[in-house]
Amino acid sequence: MSPSQTKSIDKAAEALIAGQLAAFPTETVYGLGADATNPDAVARIYSVKGRPLNHPLIVHIASAELLNHWAKDVPNFALQLADSFWPGPMTLILRRTQLAKDFITGSQDSVGVRVPSHPVAQELLKKFTELGGLGVAAPSANQFGRVSTTSAAAVMEDLSSLMQDADVILEGEDSDIGIESTIIDCTGNLPVILRPGAITASMISQVTGLETKEGTSTLRVSGSMEKHYSPIAKVVLDVQALPGDGFIALSDIQTPEGVVRLCEPRSTEEYAAMLYSSLRLADQLKLTRVVVISPSGEGLAAAIRNRLAKASAE
Repeated sequence: MSPSQTKSIDKAAEALIAGQLAAFPTETVYGLGADATNPDAVARIYSVKGRPLNHPLIVHIASAELLNHWAKDVPNFALQLADSFWPGPMTLILRRTQLAKDFITGSQDSVGVRVPSHPVAQELLKKFTELGGLGVAAPSANQFGRVSTTSAAAVMEDLSSLMQDADVILEGEDSDIGIESTIIDCTGNLPVILRPGAITASMISQVTGLETKEGTSTLRVSGSMEKHYSPIAKVVLDVQALPGDGFIALSDIQTPEGVVRLCEPRSTEEYAAMLYSSLRLADQLKLTRVVVISPSGEGLAAAIRNRLAKASAE
């Protein structure tokens, strides 16, 4: 990292320790962070985002070595997952310790924890830990229910007018995965995927040797609301695009005449990385409707379809 970037990260870590907010890139999307032990700072996340107070936050830590501060009775399969996929795009839901207060967990007895792999996030969390911090609570850095941000410019557009002068928005390369982390409920006997992502069911089963389920839960977790990730434009899935519509589809699908092609990814990975910026572009262009042709297949494609289903919900 350049000296200027290191200085910016130091400033952001100091701001977090001082009770301010810091937006930072992760490999999934940008996060809006606060010291997870500071109730006043965390309250500002909810205020800036317009997030319901009972909607829990994910605690970001520098390494798995800090997990025992936040979680207890961690099952062996969760430790296997942490060893295999951290740092990376995976959040584990575990039984909380006394450090994980109601203002983090949404008054639930569980807490979500992850170790991001983006180099800027890693350096920020390491510096924060060196200064005495134990974890950074960070939902996506956007207005609640709207399209997640994958660049510093998108964060500025969404949140800069709502943040204070002492808050920090860190620059960094755009999020390369582009959709949020896989959330895995580890409070039972088997891993249960509550939000699909880049860490897939087959990957989880291969590591743990256990059946991995995908399903609903009584637990509230990030992204669990029926409508989410939504632009102002209406999102419609898998229909014929009409002149004036925005259009998102894999590159081998021809652009209908008269529509605005927002992106043409060549792979499922590119699709995920481009999705949110393309939905944001639709709003910048003041389009009223976006037609999206969903990718087929399992794994990451299924995670993309999950986000699209929520983006298009009425």
